[in-house]
Amino acid sequence: MSYPPSAARPVRVGVQIQPQYCSYAEIRRAVARYEELGVDILFNWDHFFPVYGPADGEHYECWTMLGAWAEATSRVEFGPLVSCNSYRNPDLLADMARTVDHISDGRLILGIGAGWNEKDYDEYGYEFGTPGSRLTALGEGMERIERRWQRLNPAPTRKIPVLVGGNGERRTLRLAARYADIWHGFGDPGQLAHKHSVLDAWCAEIGRDPAQIERSTRVFRRGPDEVGRDLVDVGTRLIQLVAQSPNFDPAPVKDWLDFRDDVNKSLVAS
Repeated sequence: MSYPPSAARPVRVGVQIQPQYCSYAEIRRAVARYEELGVDILFNWDHFFPVYGPADGEHYECWTMLGAWAEATSRVEFGPLVSCNSYRNPDLLADMARTVDHISDGRLILGIGAGWNEKDYDEYGYEFGTPGSRLTALGEGMERIERRWQRLNPAPTRKIPVLVGGNGERRTLRLAARYADIWHGFGDPGQLAHKHSVLDAWCAEIGRDPAQIERSTRVFRRGPDEVGRDLVDVGTRLIQLVAQSPNFDPAPVKDWLDFRDDVNKSLVAS
């Protein structure tokens, strides 16, 4: 099997624990279970209401939860998938991320995006704007975050990895080329291969090695027998699963962890 040169890195498995329609005790148990199983990264999301289903269902805020995860875990990396740039002053967000980075001894990933959920904006008093204005704000926000990280005392424990989420080829992927350590997109393997080529082209324009950016996607309920090899072949290296209440089923996660281990052995052998 051959691999794109930009994907010469091991496969990792992430799980997004959706913080809705459950108690926080259930979330905490799921976090412990997935860390014990060997998941590489745990994510939540940055919304103020359930994203689907009854709008008045149980739901929890993103960053206070991440602070708790920093104390409740010891090995797994974690972060938001993704934090909305519009909801917090970028300098404040940089400080929040730096603080959670220290609490966790350097395990935070800062996932960030331009935002899209109009209900969150309206209910909490943020200006929704347009897709273009939100993307402009994201670019300005990333500049401020990077500057603030350089000024904070103490500094972050490491170069905090930045995950940029979104499929837009003209602006989002351009921002990912400049700022991202991980790019998270959506689509089938063929669509992702095209997005990867666009991201590589933006990297070439600014003189960045595209191999520095890990490629990520979500598989929802698809198993490794359905899409695993195809995703690996197009350069995807971070496989994201979705975990939902009420039982946060570990069985699909185990299947993908087995796939991860098998593929990584073959990569080492090659």
